[in-house]
Amino acid sequence: MSPYDDTIHRLDAPPSRSGPAPEFHERFREPPDGATLDGRTILITGGTGSFGQQLCGFILNHYRPRRLIVFSRDELKQYDMQQRFSPTLFPSLRFFIGDVRDATRLELAMRDVDYVIHAAALKQVPTAEYNPFECIRTNVLGAQNVVEAAMRTGVERVIALSTDKAVNPINLYGASKLAADKIFIAANNVSGHGGSRFSVVRYGNVIGSRGSIIPLLRRLRTEGADSVPITDARMTRFWITLDQGVVFVLSSLTRMQGGEIFVPRIPSMRIAELAEALVPGVPQQTIGIRPGEKLHEVLIGEDDARNTVALPDRYVVEPAFAYWSRSADLEQGGCAVSDGFRYASDTNGEWLDRSGILAMIGEADT
Repeated sequence: MSPYDDTIHRLDAPPSRSGPAPEFHERFREPPDGATLDGRTILITGGTGSFGQQLCGFILNHYRPRRLIVFSRDELKQYDMQQRFSPTLFPSLRFFIGDVRDATRLELAMRDVDYVIHAAALKQVPTAEYNPFECIRTNVLGAQNVVEAAMRTGVERVIALSTDKAVNPINLYGASKLAADKIFIAANNVSGHGGSRFSVVRYGNVIGSRGSIIPLLRRLRTEGADSVPITDARMTRFWITLDQGVVFVLSSLTRMQGGEIFVPRIPSMRIAELAEALVPGVPQQTIGIRPGEKLHEVLIGEDDARNTVALPDRYVVEPAFAYWSRSADLEQGGCAVSDGFRYASDTNGEWLDRSGILAMIGEADT
């Protein structure tokens, strides 16, 4: 029996006409067909981050790429990663020191590359607020460099990782990622017929990634803290595991036409309930929402509803291109969402309870 059975509370379904979604534990488990990745050369920017390392391990265990290139600027992390993935066991793996701010270096790294997964970014909200120029150089100008290098070298497909904070942004990090999303989507207009294709994936909090609230809560429990700080008892967040994020990105890469924003259908949970699940019986102290932080996450805003198609496991925000046809999504069981549709963590149709979040965390640990 799956550890996820009976862990999701069903509320009213989100306003779409696509029919019920499969149970969450059934989504994003099976790797996509190897025909798309076997024998291909794949480059991952920011490949030494939490997502990049998990993605590398997943690809090396499930596919036979011709080359898998880790592009990042931290030589120590690359060294540590080489100890984890032995060159003897994984001869297709390559490491390339470089920064997405360096267009020339990116172009050198992308020679003879088929697919690029762009995961490099400055992601910490307070860091971006305090260092705005650095955030713009990496997240916005870096996105431009990735797009231009891919088009110059003839990369077939590029998919970029985005964030809920890019929807109606209230902080610089979110604004920079919104700009990056626009750059990637618009790149399809100038890449030409048969040229590079660009798409975006967008999802919420990742269990098992660095910077998550979960390590903090675990540390407080270990230290025997007499209280647990929470920002607001009403706060809600979407949740997905690192492995599920990897499968979602790869499945989006294999099906992309160019111009889509892919959003997974994933459950929500209140932060206060998460804290109670990990540090049970300890009083919670409300410290208030931090600058640039939202009470609830939004993955699709109302203004995007007119271009959004609901599929059983995901939403696809289609581009407003004159030449775009949504027939491919409709043929796969998709259907347009209702006018005014909004995919947010507080009005989500799926919720995790205590056993559900603990099961997800347990899976992430293994």
